[in-house]
Amino acid sequence: MQIILMEKVVNLGNLGDVVKVKDGYARNYLIPGGHAKRATPANVAEFEARRAELEKEQAEKFAAAQARAEKLEGLMVQITQKAGVDGRLFGSVGNADIADALKAQGHDVAKSEVRLPEGPFKTIGDYPVVLSLHTDVTANITVSVLGEH
Repeated sequence: MQIILMEKVVNLGNLGDVVKVKDGYARNYLIPGGHAKRATPANVAEFEARRAELEKEQAEKFAAAQARAEKLEGLMVQITQKAGVDGRLFGSVGNADIADALKAQGHDVAKSEVRLPEGPFKTIGDYPVVLSLHTDVTANITVSVLGEH
């Protein structure tokens, strides 16, 4: 299916690109999420008419994400979980726990912005975590998992 991107999409293209994707990806994710529209002549014409407005909107989102990244960069978050004597947690610390801990400190971070490529943390210790605030903006924080008996 031919679609026109309404914002930058990772591994796909930038704002305004007309790309061909699988029908299900377009129907189930890109179009309902507002990331893209079908590349019909009417939609392409409408996009070209609104291009400057959409580019300005994207620039504002990017600037806001950069401002958030500057506040979050280098931050350390402590999360306490029940743990055994060997340092293994009863349960785990996932992206929702990290997002909640950041919210408690006054930072507005969604759980979908917390990236844990190796999965949730299952032992006590300090872990580097990347927050993906925008397709081009990331912030590095440290999560310190503390055990309680």
